[in-house]
Amino acid sequence: MKRPEKEKIVEQVAEKMKRASAIYLTEFQGMTVEQAQNLRNELRKSGIEYKVVKNTLIKKAIERAQLSDKLFAALKNTTGIAFGYDDPIAPAKILKKFTEENEKLKFKAASVEGQVFDHTQLAMIATMTNKAENIGKAAGVIRQTIASVPMTINAVIRNLVSVLDQIAKQKAASA
Repeated sequence: MKRPEKEKIVEQVAEKMKRASAIYLTEFQGMTVEQAQNLRNELRKSGIEYKVVKNTLIKKAIERAQLSDKLFAALKNTTGIAFGYDDPIAPAKILKKFTEENEKLKFKAASVEGQVFDHTQLAMIATMTNKAENIGKAAGVIRQTIASVPMTINAVIRNLVSVLDQIAKQKAASA
């Protein structure tokens, strides 16, 4: 591969890294073509892009995208990159499930919204809730809070009226 081709790949990968909310580095050495295609299909269903790139080019793309150099340690052997654009947790869930079914695929490292995770933390990332789930939970809490507000306001008003009534009765009795 000639220098202009390499430069073009570095630029494309760096652009994907900048756009992605998460990138996951994997090792796929020993996987069959069919297994690799199954992985790509699973990732594609969730809008996740998977690309195999030489480690030297990935390193240059990481530098160009201004990501953490902590990812450099993972750039050994073969490397595939999963780019998560919409949901930064979805790739972790798919990769975790796939690694349980296929021991040839190994998780190397990830950068999720700027935070770097090493190979031991895939299971932890996969158990995190995604943005949509968090929004749903927050909406549920807000809805529940709003539903209880009228009763709370009614109770406060009722108590205020009761106190004012008692004050009025005491004033009437003393007068």
